[in-house]
Amino acid sequence: MRAVRLTGWRKIASAVWGNPGDPQIYGQVDVDASGVLGYMEAARGAGRRVTATHLVGKALAHAIAAAPDLNVVIRGSRAFPRSSVDIFFIAAVDGGRDLSGVKVTRVDERPVIDLADEVHRRATLMREGEDPDFARTKGLMERLPRPLLRASLALTAWIAGGHGRGIRALSVRPSPFGSAMVTSLGMFGVPMGFAPISWLYRVPILVMVGEVTQRPVAVAGQVEVRPILPLTATIDHRYADGWHISQLLTAFRAYLADPAAFEPPLPGRGATG
Repeated sequence: MRAVRLTGWRKIASAVWGNPGDPQIYGQVDVDASGVLGYMEAARGAGRRVTATHLVGKALAHAIAAAPDLNVVIRGSRAFPRSSVDIFFIAAVDGGRDLSGVKVTRVDERPVIDLADEVHRRATLMREGEDPDFARTKGLMERLPRPLLRASLALTAWIAGGHGRGIRALSVRPSPFGSAMVTSLGMFGVPMGFAPISWLYRVPILVMVGEVTQRPVAVAGQVEVRPILPLTATIDHRYADGWHISQLLTAFRAYLADPAAFEPPLPGRGATG
């Protein structure tokens, strides 16, 4: 077969981009949010604030615990198991104009109400400028010129993310982004979106939580209006293929269908299911 000369957009595209070298996979799933909203309401009745993002983070930790091949960090050609399932929750700071986040450890072992309390407390400290570690790291990064900043980030990712060692001078803790990451667009009223996995993170998956909306869906052959929670995921193909993702998704869906079945009774109440 003879070669064909590229023309038009295909020629332009070949000049703009090189060969693909990014291992990211993108996926999207809609979840019936009835169980999520029911648990959130029960938690409010018990005086605790739990959001859809907290529940998605707990579901993700539950799923990673069920698919431990994903709870690793890759160094070269080897995968090293992590000692716990930790989730990094991306949080808005500076009035929503900037981003930071909170890593919560052993999420799969903890009640979601405790997880929600910790995320809220620590995110509040960052927003109010009262988290000394966050302030020290942010201040140093803002003072560095761009070439030094990139080099510093690469070194930090290699030491803390790749080798699980803290950097005291920068107030960077070991494995700062944990086993996986969760962020939310729903709190801004955005229906759905995708987020990239940076080379800094060293995580296999980042889940973005959209806005719950009422939609018509087919239930047992009938059309019903249900609350739907749109979720998107960006997955690093180096960590996972279709088999791993199917394992993860089964456990993930099971938790979100009925969080109360996986959680201890809420304080001051009986079972929430």
